[in-house]
Parts: sequence; C-alpha cells; structure tokens
Amino acid sequence: MRADIIMLPGDGIGPEIVAEARKVLERTAVRFGHEFHFQELLIGGCSIDAYGEPLTEETIERCCRADAVLMGAIGGRVGQSLWYELPPERRPEAGLLRLRKSLRLFCNLRPAKLYSELRNACPLRTEIAERGFDVMMVRELTGGIYFGTHSTEELDGELVATDTLCYRESEIRRIARKAFEIAEKREGRLCSVDKANVLASSRLWRRLLTEEAARYPSVRLSHALVDSTSMQLVRDPAQFDVIVTENMFGDILSDEMAEITGSLGMLPSASLREDSFGLYEPSGGSAPDIAGQNVANPLAAILSAAMLLRYSLNLTTEAECIEEAVEEALRRGFRTRDIAERDSAGGQRVLSTSEMGDRIAEQI
Repeated sequence: MRADIIMLPGDGIGPEIVAEARKVLERTAVRFGHEFHFQELLIGGCSIDAYGEPLTEETIERCCRADAVLMGAIGGRVGQSLWYELPPERRPEAGLLRLRKSLRLFCNLRPAKLYSELRNACPLRTEIAERGFDVMMVRELTGGIYFGTHSTEELDGELVATDTLCYRESEIRRIARKAFEIAEKREGRLCSVDKANVLASSRLWRRLLTEEAARYPSVRLSHALVDSTSMQLVRDPAQFDVIVTENMFGDILSDEMAEITGSLGMLPSASLREDSFGLYEPSGGSAPDIAGQNVANPLAAILSAAMLLRYSLNLTTEAECIEEAVEEALRRGFRTRDIAERDSAGGQRVLSTSEMGDRIAEQI
C-alpha cells in the first residue's frame, strides 16, 4: 500500500512523541512492504509564531488531500504564554477545533485499557486494578458547547459571559449509530451518558439514543448521568464496555479514563468522519513543563499510529503488530518515567522518549 500521511507535531512534547510514532510507522512499512509518505506541517502555537494564526488554509487543504493525519499536541502553559493573550479565535486550541470542523471529524474514539504490566501504576484500589478494564469512549466531536455561540457583555453594571450548547437531531443520530456499530463488535454493551435531569439537549440525546437502539437488537443500551458516570469510572471501570456521550462530557470523562490507566501517556485517540479518513492523536496535552527533555511517554502517540493503520488504511495486522510490540516492551520492563514504579528493582528500566520508540520499533 502507498499512503500519504500528514504529521502535525504541534507544540510542547508534540514533536518528540510524533517523531517516535513516525519511527514505528516507518519500521512497520519496511516490515510489511508498504510505502508511507510523510509531510510535516504546523498547527497551534508554532503556527501562530510562523504565520500569525493557529491553522492556515494551506494546512487544511493538504490535510484534506492526505489519507490520514497524525498529530502531537498544541498549546503552552496558560498564563505564561503570549499565545493566550490573543483573542480566543486565534489561540492554539482554536486551530484544532477548526481542523476537526473543516475535516468533518464527528466521531472521537478513545480506548482506555489497563495493561496488566501497569496495574501497579493504576491509582484505583488493588482489587479493581487486578480485574483490569478495557473501555472505549465514543465522543461526539463537532457539536455541543464547544461549537456554540460565545459572548461576553456588560449587563446591569457587571460582565456576563454566555456559552450556548446546541445539538441537532442528525448529529445525535450519527454518533449514536457509530457507537452502536462499535459496541456490536465488542461485548455488546453501550452506556449513553448525559445530564437529562437538567439539560434539554441531554433529554433529546437520551430520547434519540433509545430510538436508535431498536436498530441494534444485539446491543444492550443503558443510560447514566455524567456525574454518576465519573464516580463509577473510579469505582469500577470494568462495568463499562462502550460509552457514548456529547462533546464536553466526553472531553472530561476521557481524561479521567486516561488517569486510571496510570498515565495520560497511555491513551491514544482517533477522530473519524463518515469515510475512512481520520485524525489521530494522543489524548494528553502538550506538557510544556517537560518539553524538550526527552522524557515524555510516546506510547499514546505510537498507539494512535496503530489506530491510523486500523481505521484509515484498513491494515489490521499491522496495527495489531504495533500494539503487540507495545505490550512486549512493557512485559520486558521498559518504562518511561511516568509509568515507572518508584522502586524499579523489579527489573524495570526507565527509558527516554527516543529510547522507548527504539524499543517498540525493534519489536516490529
């Protein structure tokens, strides 16, 4: 296969972890006889520095012509970066939101799996960690409060800020069907998360999910409130198989899921549109406090590359090969510092970002 892949390393640790994902993809291409062509472009703060805006039209156009996009991270330290003195529509995060909207990426997949080798890094109770878990978050990505209208005005002598949350029926049905299809291929359990006791948008969400369930008799649908779900995820995450929810709730809950796996550095993600095109990125942030130190965990970026192979290029065997390489590296005791036990006397070896990438590539 020949494939064109756009790389958007971004800011902070983004360039470091994307470099390791590319290293693994290049090794995979050699191993399986594929031809991957890579092109690096700018997004986020580095694009602001170079072009005065977080995402250029040219970058969008080039992404549209590619087979897939692999991204790193965007943004810097809020309060210490000149980027955040700009108007909201010109800040780093605005570039990512615009890219998702321009590429029509409505479905975000965030798998949270607790590897048996990392159970000691899991902050949950020992008996919960011993059980393990494998949860898929399906997050609606182009609607909701992030894409509503935003305003700040003075009213009765004080400032008032307003953000609107809006969902169309078609947007909800589209993400619901994707979630049901994913649940069909897993354990057949789908939990829809909302705030139907308060929000009109959530009441519509719950109604439409219930209607769509009739089309998928093999999937057992349940409903839960977002506050209850956040509690249950730390109480017993294994009770969930697939979770589907709206944009902001999914943003928050998926970060919680990342933490209970032991590290944000272990959580990949895929943002898909209705065809095979997707944007892939680790779920963690730009981590400006460790940027440039070669200590960041590249595994989420590498696992995101595996998702790219699976969902955009339909290379399932190659994707599994990368995932197995990650598991083998963990079994051999290779760790970056975020997932290393304090007492590494048990045969663990703490590696740099680039060293971990080397170990994964060697396993391909």
